[in-house]
Amino acid sequence: MTQWLNKIRFPRKAKRLPVEFASSLLILLLGIGLGIFSKWLDNLSIDSTVPWQNVLGILDLGNVFSDFAVWFLIALAVAIFSRSPLKAGLNVLLFFAGMCASYHIYTIFFSGFNPLSYMMIWYVLTIVSPFFALVCWYGKGSTAVSLIIDILILGVMIQCCFSVGLWYFDFTSLINILIFAGSAAILYTSPKQTLISLLGGGILAFIFSMIY
Repeated sequence: MTQWLNKIRFPRKAKRLPVEFASSLLILLLGIGLGIFSKWLDNLSIDSTVPWQNVLGILDLGNVFSDFAVWFLIALAVAIFSRSPLKAGLNVLLFFAGMCASYHIYTIFFSGFNPLSYMMIWYVLTIVSPFFALVCWYGKGSTAVSLIIDILILGVMIQCCFSVGLWYFDFTSLINILIFAGSAAILYTSPKQTLISLLGGGILAFIFSMIY
């Protein structure tokens, strides 16, 4: 089984323990920081007369960080650029754990309420995220299995970033276009594989739209 998986994508050699620990710690801190930043954006009342707040309003970052797409993109990057599938699972778990915990705690102390029912959705996603990260890690390979994984990932991202139906396809925002382009760039291995992945992901997204 290990030999078959290594043919899909071979893990990089492990670095010294302090380096491995430091890299995972940085991922955890990234999650904590983005969780706080996301909730801070939720609480921020945009004043268009303040230049930096006006920029935030134009970019609509509050809504961007309220959607699933940007978190999927970040988690995908964390998983893909990890040195092994197991490290990908650990890093993505740490990222989501840090993000959820900091968002939840910030909301309780600075917003004055406990969004437990909402956070339970994210806590469940955090628990299952290592498995999906492990699968996504193999999407950076150049085999048929990697191609299938890429199609699944891009199919989900198309659903997250665009408005897709049986007879229509609409762009939602420039930010979402960039998020989708970033996902495709992270998975890139060759022009042929990327083209097939995009076409397959598009077809899959339309199939998803017919199911629900």
